[in-house]
Amino acid sequence: MYATFYTISIRLYQSILKAAAPFHPKARLAVQGRQQLLEKMRVQFHNNQAPVAWFHAASLGEFEQGRPVIEAFRRQYPNFKILLTFFSPSGYEIRKNYAGADYIFYLPFDTPENAKQFVELAQPQIAFFIKYEFWYNYLRELHRRHIPTIAFSTIFRPNQLFFKPYGGFYRNFLTYFHRLLVQNQASVDLLESIGVTNVTLAGDTRFDRVKQVADAKKDIPIAQAFKANTPLLVVGSAWQTDMAVLIPFLNQFPHPLKVIIAPHEIHDDEIERWRRELRQASIRFSETQKPEFNQSTIPSFNILFIDNIGMLSSLYQYGEFAYIGGAFGKGLHNILEAATFGVPLFFGPNYGKFQEAIDLSQAGAAFPVTNTAELEAAFTPLYIDPAALAKAGELSRQYVVRNIGATDTVMQVVKQLFTQPTNR
Repeated sequence: MYATFYTISIRLYQSILKAAAPFHPKARLAVQGRQQLLEKMRVQFHNNQAPVAWFHAASLGEFEQGRPVIEAFRRQYPNFKILLTFFSPSGYEIRKNYAGADYIFYLPFDTPENAKQFVELAQPQIAFFIKYEFWYNYLRELHRRHIPTIAFSTIFRPNQLFFKPYGGFYRNFLTYFHRLLVQNQASVDLLESIGVTNVTLAGDTRFDRVKQVADAKKDIPIAQAFKANTPLLVVGSAWQTDMAVLIPFLNQFPHPLKVIIAPHEIHDDEIERWRRELRQASIRFSETQKPEFNQSTIPSFNILFIDNIGMLSSLYQYGEFAYIGGAFGKGLHNILEAATFGVPLFFGPNYGKFQEAIDLSQAGAAFPVTNTAELEAAFTPLYIDPAALAKAGELSRQYVVRNIGATDTVMQVVKQLFTQPTNR
């Protein structure tokens, strides 16, 4: 009965998405990207004779989290083809040309017939679900075919349906995994409390990913020239709710400070509105790329807006401070990309779902704030005290270093699954 209700809800969601598609660009991409999807898969897999490893990511963030494992798997098992699926357009549309995978698709909606056809076409020898995305019909089909199935970098919380008295149907999802590799001990304890023991404490592969990103950081001469040996605050993934706190702070901060601001989404009208509200001279990165721009004038600007995608992770190397957006809304964006460069971190109050934010706040390397006054109170002591600034930054850097290695643990589990008989 519960399975029937679940599938009805999936079909209802699919209908709502189709109805919204003419009016909502993201819904339109999600619908268009799934048109004739299984037929496209049938064509691409028609002549494949190689074993397939299937990796599924909800969106871009989960893909980046899982990327170290994808690439480690490729190195260790080069005879395998990599199948990568996304649920969200924000993942697929940005990474549909990722060279590390052989096949990249949207995930068909989780109905029994889609799951059966998808698995039949792909014939995966192993399946990976990155962090979340527990789809009942897919998991049941993988289980039915005895295909080793792993979730990694997963984190569990008491308020999830698995742990509710009425969550029995969802608890069954977890029994379909051969191994759940979780981020923290609290997740292990929660799972054991409901009788789930196929669990390994492995940590979070995002630490491995941010180390990769930091090691491959790009030089950005415009950012270096803009900084001009002045303390620099890098604002990553800013939303309007973040800027409502930041703009008054920046307008009244009395000390020399350069600021690089990377919006979460690039909207010209929003950037121009922020520029008008800020009292300091500002410039957009795209303006510095015009042939007529005199680059010798870049140090005269106090604020640099990044109006492109893909540069943010390398910009943190130039900062003494980092503010990460999102935590005045649904949730905090990636703070580890900044932490790996050894800077203190600032963000809004909605960070409770992010273990790294909790850990760094408790360690004195990160500073949650709820308003402009709190931001000023947290920021100013670090600005005026170089020793305190260095200490907070080093705590950030050390935290990342201590937590590297989850990818190796995942690959050890993969090796065990490939060399031992499957046991449920």
